[in-house]
Amino acid sequence: MVTENTVVSIIIPCRNEGKFIGKTLDSIIANDYPKEKIEIFVVDGMSTDQTRGIVQSYAERYPYICLLANPKKIAPAALNIGIQHAKGQIIMRMDAHNVYDCSYISKSVRYLKEYDADNVGGIWVIRPGSDTMLSNAVALASAHPFSAGNAYYKIGSKEPRYVDTVPFGCYKREVFERIGQFDEDLVRNQDDELNHRLIKSGGKILLAPDIKSYYFARDSLSKLWNMNYQYGYFKPLVAKKIGSVLTFRQLVPALFLMSLTVSGILSIINAELKWVLYAIVLLYLAANIGASFLIARTVGLKYLLVLPIIFGAIHFGYGVGYLKGILDFIVLKRQGVRKNSDVPITR
Repeated sequence: MVTENTVVSIIIPCRNEGKFIGKTLDSIIANDYPKEKIEIFVVDGMSTDQTRGIVQSYAERYPYICLLANPKKIAPAALNIGIQHAKGQIIMRMDAHNVYDCSYISKSVRYLKEYDADNVGGIWVIRPGSDTMLSNAVALASAHPFSAGNAYYKIGSKEPRYVDTVPFGCYKREVFERIGQFDEDLVRNQDDELNHRLIKSGGKILLAPDIKSYYFARDSLSKLWNMNYQYGYFKPLVAKKIGSVLTFRQLVPALFLMSLTVSGILSIINAELKWVLYAIVLLYLAANIGASFLIARTVGLKYLLVLPIIFGAIHFGYGVGYLKGILDFIVLKRQGVRKNSDVPITR
């Protein structure tokens, strides 16, 4: 039974997060939840930077922080290792690329109790990863409906609502006893698949808008492309495992790329059909520039120089990844990835 002082086990998967892990731990330590009622497991994927040393220094000062090793290097394996070590009746996932409000834990526990939910999450506020115009533009674009669709944890909500998924997650321990742990085939999107299993079993996932975490966005186009490519790439594997597509919004970038490809081929076969290709391109450019202008008019028109490119990196990266995922997991029937050492653990 969940009470206001239930023991909370926090699991933080990380790998090569020396730049952010200290900020993450500081924000958790600053939380108002009783320290004798929390345990923090930082599950490190064999970092090659200073991450392990930083975490170890915190563990020496705070007895409720523990550093664990994750030889498989991927997030779902880290989460499962943490669950196996956890003693709490509440299991909370946190990421090392984020900082958390001082009431993040206590509010999550309170909502879990008040709504009798199985998983509670909050709003994911996206902040720039560095002090550059590009990084600021990435943060602004990532939280806009033109890239986030109707993902309420990104675009916000006025009141608590039941949703299909939340970032991270504050789970009742019994959830994992009932539906199992995280699927280690899913280097990305493991939360989505587990949350689908949870809802399918009759569970409830609550988004509470006054619970907030702050994510530091990728600070280069290549990192942004790679991250969205990876999210897109593993979505078809999730769909294959659960037997359905989670939400329509995840299909849109891939459908857009397919429409470009098909209309391009048709225009080669029949020159009179070029108008179809032109119409699709013009509609996308109009939507992209329109969304970019709505953002730029509030922060500076100079952002029109980079926002359309950033939206393009998000959409095309995700779409290309999704189509490659269909090829690998649906057509060629691969079960998972052969190499995961280059896939970042955090989002």
